[in-house]
Amino acid sequence: MSTITRYPSALPAPFSKAVQAGGFLFLSGVLPMDAQANIIAGDIQAQTRAVLKRIALTLADLGAGMGDVVRVSVWLSDLIDFAAFNGEYQKHFPLGLPTRSTVQAVLYQGAKVEIEVQAWVGG
Repeated sequence: MSTITRYPSALPAPFSKAVQAGGFLFLSGVLPMDAQANIIAGDIQAQTRAVLKRIALTLADLGAGMGDVVRVSVWLSDLIDFAAFNGEYQKHFPLGLPTRSTVQAVLYQGAKVEIEVQAWVGG
């Protein structure tokens, strides 16, 4: 039986920032928020950069990196931003792109993007 480890979120919300199950690390969806849980203003590139930097920091805290990401789910508030999002997104995966799904959705507090990732941290 594999062990499940839960890493609590620092935000005042009922979720874990990550859960490790076996060789996989699952991160909760990340919005472009500051430390006080306010949405960071900016265009899709700025918000995408903020989200992916936060994801990279969380992965690093848990002993992983962007190169370990195998699956990404993306929610964009407007698919008109798809090309600009892709331009910023690909900069954060220099070792190769993970699999990905992207859909349009209404996001919390008017955010332009939310991203969740799954990483392989097994042997």
